Amino acid sequence: MEIATPTENTGQDIQEDRTPWYGLQLFGVRQKELSEVLEQNNIDSFYPVQMVDFIDREGKLRHELRPVVSNLLFVKKPIDTQNSLQEILKTYQNKYYVIRKTKGARDFYEIPAYQMQEFMTMCNPELTMKKFLSEGEAKLKKGDRVQVSHGPLKGMTGRLVRQSGKYFLLKEIPGMAVMLKVTRWCCQKAEDS
Repeated sequence: MEIATPTENTGQDIQEDRTPWYGLQLFGVRQKELSEVLEQNNIDSFYPVQMVDFIDREGKLRHELRPVVSNLLFVKKPIDTQNSLQEILKTYQNKYYVIRKTKGARDFYEIPAYQMQEFMTMCNPELTMKKFLSEGEAKLKKGDRVQVSHGPLKGMTGRLVRQSGKYFLLKEIPGMAVMLKVTRWCCQKAEDS
């Protein structure tokens, strides 16, 4: 599993790798287990994690990285063919669903590499002041498409949304979304592409 680290993004490093990603919805399979199987087969995968505080059996406060969503895994498209991924996942038959473009469509929804890289960076557990949303919740948020022009998130794009008097950069991908606190003065309106 990859855990992205925040870096100053000039946009050039994201453009180098153009291999798209798939979103897998899992049924009864743990992300970590499947992620390890994919890693053994040289296929990159990612699932967002966050630091969770909890009280253990002895009454002590503990911190632990846990998945944000228990049934979602993102997988980088294998370079050879889509079939090699399906070969590896054969043992998990009927325990996963690859997110499609639309309901009933045959084609998988391919998440562009730059969009996935931005999402992974925003999901870094070291970054604070962020919120994870479901796809439905993200669609309810209104905001202008912007590009961050200054700071550690420079070059990232998303929607600028306001919640509780604070501004957030909202990044959506199939299955979920993340909002990361940002100063609105560091954002400029993005050109439609």
